[in-house]
Amino acid sequence: MACALVPFCSFQDLESARDFLCSHLRQAGAGGTGGAKESGGKQPNWEDDGWGAWEETETPEPEGEEELASKTQASSWLQDCVLSLSPTNDLMVIAREQKAVFFVPKWKQSEKGKEEMQYAVGWSGSLNVEEGECVTSALCIPLASQKRSSTGRPDWTCIVVGFTSGYVRFYTENGVLLLAQLLNEDPVLQLKCRTYEIPRHPGVTEQNEELSILYPAAVVTIDGFSLFQSLRACRNQVARAAASGNENVQPPPLAYKKWGLQDVDTIVDHVSIGIMTLSPFDQMKTASNIGGYNATIKNSPPAMSQYITVGSNPFTGFFYALEGSSQPLLSHVALAVASKLTSALFNAASGWLGWKHKQEEETVQKQKPKVEPATPLAVRQVFGIPDSRRHGERICLSPCNSLAAVTDDFGRVLLLDVARGLAVRMWKGYRDAQIGWIQTVEDLHEREAEKSDFSPFGTPQGPSRVAQFLVIYAPRRGILEVWSTQQGPRVGAFNVGKHCRLLYPGYKIMGLNNVTSQGWQPQTYQICLVDPVSGIVKTVHVPFHLALSDKKSERAKDMHLVKKLAALLKAKSLNLDVVEAEVKELILDIKYPATKKQALESILANERLPLSSLTNIAQTLMDTLKNQEVECVDEGLLQFCANQLKLLNLHESISKLNSLTTQSEMVPSDNDLAKLLRLDENEFTRLQMLLENYKQQNTHPSVRFAEDKDGDLPVKTFLEYLEYEKVTINVKKLDEREYVALGRSLFMVNTALIISYFKRRNQLFHSAFFFLSQSLLLSVWLSKEKEILHSMQSVCCLHAALSHLSKITVAIDEAWDSQSVSPWWQQMRTACIQSENNGAALLSAHVGHSVTAQITDSIAEKKFSQISVGTDADSWEALSLDTEYWKLLLKQLEDCLILQTLLQSKVNKKASQASSLQTEPLGRLSVKKLLEGGKGGIADSVAKWVFKQDLNLPLLRLGWQREDTGSEEEPLQTDSSLLAEAEEDQKSLKTILELLHLAYQQFPCSLELDVLHAHCSWEYVVQWNKDPEEAHFLTRSIDHLRCIDNGHVQHVVFLPTLFKTARYLQLPNEKHFLLGLKRHIIVTGIALMMWNTFIVKRLSAATYLMDKNNFCNRLEKHQKTDYAEGQDVGMSDAAMISFLGSCSDLLQTLMEADIRKDEMQLPVLDTEDAWVAVEGQISLVELALEQKHIHYPLVEHQSVLCTILYGIMKFSLKSVKPLSLFDSKGKNAFFKDLTSIQLLPSGDVDPALLSIRHQFLTKLMSAVAQAQSSSHKTRGSQEELTVVSVKDRDWPSLAVDLAQHLQVNEDAVRRHYVCELYNYGLDHLGEEAILQVHDKEVLASQLLVLTGQRLAYALLHTQTKEGMELLARLPPTLCTWLKAMDPQDLQNVDVPIATTAKLVDKVIEHLPENHGQYSVALNLIEAVEAMS
Repeated sequence: MACALVPFCSFQDLESARDFLCSHLRQAGAGGTGGAKESGGKQPNWEDDGWGAWEETETPEPEGEEELASKTQASSWLQDCVLSLSPTNDLMVIAREQKAVFFVPKWKQSEKGKEEMQYAVGWSGSLNVEEGECVTSALCIPLASQKRSSTGRPDWTCIVVGFTSGYVRFYTENGVLLLAQLLNEDPVLQLKCRTYEIPRHPGVTEQNEELSILYPAAVVTIDGFSLFQSLRACRNQVARAAASGNENVQPPPLAYKKWGLQDVDTIVDHVSIGIMTLSPFDQMKTASNIGGYNATIKNSPPAMSQYITVGSNPFTGFFYALEGSSQPLLSHVALAVASKLTSALFNAASGWLGWKHKQEEETVQKQKPKVEPATPLAVRQVFGIPDSRRHGERICLSPCNSLAAVTDDFGRVLLLDVARGLAVRMWKGYRDAQIGWIQTVEDLHEREAEKSDFSPFGTPQGPSRVAQFLVIYAPRRGILEVWSTQQGPRVGAFNVGKHCRLLYPGYKIMGLNNVTSQGWQPQTYQICLVDPVSGIVKTVHVPFHLALSDKKSERAKDMHLVKKLAALLKAKSLNLDVVEAEVKELILDIKYPATKKQALESILANERLPLSSLTNIAQTLMDTLKNQEVECVDEGLLQFCANQLKLLNLHESISKLNSLTTQSEMVPSDNDLAKLLRLDENEFTRLQMLLENYKQQNTHPSVRFAEDKDGDLPVKTFLEYLEYEKVTINVKKLDEREYVALGRSLFMVNTALIISYFKRRNQLFHSAFFFLSQSLLLSVWLSKEKEILHSMQSVCCLHAALSHLSKITVAIDEAWDSQSVSPWWQQMRTACIQSENNGAALLSAHVGHSVTAQITDSIAEKKFSQISVGTDADSWEALSLDTEYWKLLLKQLEDCLILQTLLQSKVNKKASQASSLQTEPLGRLSVKKLLEGGKGGIADSVAKWVFKQDLNLPLLRLGWQREDTGSEEEPLQTDSSLLAEAEEDQKSLKTILELLHLAYQQFPCSLELDVLHAHCSWEYVVQWNKDPEEAHFLTRSIDHLRCIDNGHVQHVVFLPTLFKTARYLQLPNEKHFLLGLKRHIIVTGIALMMWNTFIVKRLSAATYLMDKNNFCNRLEKHQKTDYAEGQDVGMSDAAMISFLGSCSDLLQTLMEADIRKDEMQLPVLDTEDAWVAVEGQISLVELALEQKHIHYPLVEHQSVLCTILYGIMKFSLKSVKPLSLFDSKGKNAFFKDLTSIQLLPSGDVDPALLSIRHQFLTKLMSAVAQAQSSSHKTRGSQEELTVVSVKDRDWPSLAVDLAQHLQVNEDAVRRHYVCELYNYGLDHLGEEAILQVHDKEVLASQLLVLTGQRLAYALLHTQTKEGMELLARLPPTLCTWLKAMDPQDLQNVDVPIATTAKLVDKVIEHLPENHGQYSVALNLIEAVEAMS
């Protein structure tokens, strides 16, 4: 309890702030040029500005005095800055010349992992408005919140800055200028603030809040209430102007007084004492000195404001201003806050926020506000300290306003009596000293009640006392001292750096009064020390009792003994006998009970003293306390000492018992274990099978700490973990590892039988340690799961231990009712429910059930001893409520074990195939988690596992349909071909199928196949939303969704298989079948939730982005899409293509499910009997069933847009704006709620719109034909991967469907497709497509032109001799027609003549004889025959 220097905050990056404020140091350190740029009101990026390069640049080392001077200058930069810290520690300002940096505290993790507060840069920039002005003083004033629900923290903090130009400006925490005042044209020397405090005594005058501004020959005081209201109004107006600019709130003017200080040479600092009233004696003495014997006085002494200045001639000047002698002046708040916002809105907003142009700034500078003259105020003569040779430097007022500390140029610190004007104390040798005050309030609980003052009536303490301490920082010596005032000694001294700054605000929160300050005690710092070298901010803690530290102070003596005790325990070598005797002597000499308890705690926390010494010391103190008189003994200390003695004795007994060795028994056989657990042969075999599967799959790594080994805990740790209260031993709040370590020190499960320990520990495990024993035993058991599963002998140990503990009266009383729940067994069941080690929990539950049944039978036999059991002794079993709870828990733990085993199984596949989202480990399960996870929690856990393993869909259905027959290999081989692409091992695949089948058996309702597909679909889309680049996640999600749909058809066809599976799973056939009939409703609900939650927002952003002009050009250049222009889609082009295709598939699935959905009443979703008590959020399937019905035309309308977008992206169609294909009604209906009724396009379509749609569909058909041609050309080559695939869907049919929806002539689209196929030389596909065309006459005329282009290329462009001869033999009419053809439009000119001959036959076939071009077609037949 000594004086302490405690660090409470540190700077995150103080060097960057130094480089910003002191550019000359940065240039000197880096050898570079350039200063910090104005940040424009924003926080600078300390990392991106390149300052790290300046720090890393090596500079040539100076030598001698130059090196020392540069180091000193780099460390002492803070002495040249203006510093201010808010008393609530929510803001710090460091300013130099025109620049300033605002620091805000933030909680961050340190390198050791602990949370600590660090100052981070909140704003930086230049504060000067006029050219050449510099910052001279700054204050951070926290303003109180006006809300009733305030927690005591300030609403916001205002920064007040004084400049050399005379301006005083007020800023927000973000550097926004609120208010600027020019109250005097001289430079501002000092800013000081006084806030409201409740008077401690009735006779003390209540002081008002004020802000005082010191100028070279004047002092201005601004009323605190007026300033508070003006700052709030300005802040509100700035916020409104920034938001809308339509508000006009005129803030109230500031009320201030201006005093001209006369008869003083120089003034460098000041304090405002506040309003004071003379005593009647001083009033009469003053009147007699002035008026003589006949002077008269008023009945009430006059009130006056007192000001004290320091400087020269006089060294300290006292000024008194009578209240009412000067009327307050009203300033016009118009420089920073405009009076009108209607016509000059932008100018006003720019004035507040720093946006003014140079011309506007020059106008403001020319039109400076009028400066009011000061009221003369003369210094009080023959008062104070008129020392002509001494020059004052600083003055600091004490919190009680009665004393002031003054520093001078002679290296002295004077303590000044404010009321008398006298120096009452002086300290020498403190040149350039920095000073501050600390006020400490006495804690009444620590005050010693002396024996003479003891009284059974009332309390002897009385009111709390207050002590004041003077803090002096001597930078030249690098020492910080704390002195007790007025005549007290030095109570603390600390070695600190020589370049620190001592900050003493001297005020608290502004805006409080005698009503609002009641009960409001915010955390404020009275004083702090800033160390620029280490970047740490420290505060000084001074206990109250140091003010009483004289030779007769018992508390000071006690503290001296405590320090001596600490030094004794830290000695390098310890002679235990000598140390024990000295420790006993020291602790007995301490008088105060609180100090004595502190000393005993430090002794017990010492790790070097053995247990015997600690016990002897505690026992000696205990005996001494008991021998004292009852009135003088502190009950708390006596009880603490007794409790610690009991814990020490317990630790000693446990250490002795753990040192004993016991011989292990033989390993029990399976029959013995089955009999012990009361299981038949089949049940025990099943238990072994489940545990073996769990062991094989339970391969998760575990961390083992050094302190986790079995054995005794150190005494210090043992006492930290346990506490003794009255007759019970409680465990303190520990983490899981510490709790297990405590249990291992009590129960060494892995050594020998525990029962031998319990027989020796009967005297320890009484009622105080009863429930704690069971809890610690189970914690050790559950933590050693791997050892337990490999050694079934431990089951016998646990059974013996629980049997012995249960025989204690506190556990199971003979009067216990079998129809009530025993707290003893309930505690054990709770531990098993919460445990994530499912194997150990299941075994412990079997042991608990066995012991419970054993005790229940014994109690029943005693109660009903008249029943003759005879030969049927094993045919009956006593029932109890605990037994039924055990059976339920066993079923839950078995289910949880099977599910956990499944989730731990893995599929063998390449690591490179897995996404980073799939490599994250799954959390472990417990019965508690499943009970709190809601009805869908089980299916959700399996869905997460399916996603992590990326299982193919047939595998899930294969596990469901798998029968326990001899023909297991056949379906495995049949379906493994579906999984060949994943390279899964047959062995791991068989294991997963077995575990899946087992899980389906345990959870026939929760893991019903469609429910599982629904959760898998949702899990995949959730993970896709985290990383949209993984486009196959969304594709797999829709595949799972379609499986729900396909499952309906399959179950209807294979009804016998369905009913057979239902009988095998012990489910009602009808209920299971009815659930299958509602799959389409589940599909509709899941798809609708996917659309609303994840799809529609991204699709909307992608649509508007694709509708821009520059999108197709970006696609053509293969650039990654930049979504910063508009809305964030967050996908590359390849992912976008897959996303649009998935959107189209999702809407198509939604429409198909809506068409086939049934209107029957919805069935109730069942839950397994063991899990009916599940609680938590609503399941996914229930949520899907609650979704509204979709509006089919709106979904169809949206599906058309998705198909168009997909076609544009897939085939890279240029100059296509998708939204231009729709009218205003169609555009407005997009991206609306699919369950709502929207106004959709109907009736005739504008011809211009039809033309645009027709152009798009022809482009799409041309792109499809081109893609088909490319795939044929590159088939079998390596370039096949770069070709656009058209196998994902039937694009020609899709385009025709689009034409139908867009009201475009479908036959025209088909004809264009046929022509494009022949144009690309795909005549075999064209022949098939011709069959779909209705108007074949028009098609024949189009194909006739294409045939002519082919022949024109063959005859006219090849220029062969045979071609020229043939051309000469052709009819002139045909020659003229061929010459008019342009072969450049052909995409494929290398078409054989035989193929062209077939095309001519098709033209003749479909062209009527009366057609105008029929004769040309006949001539083409002759030409083709001649060419072939």
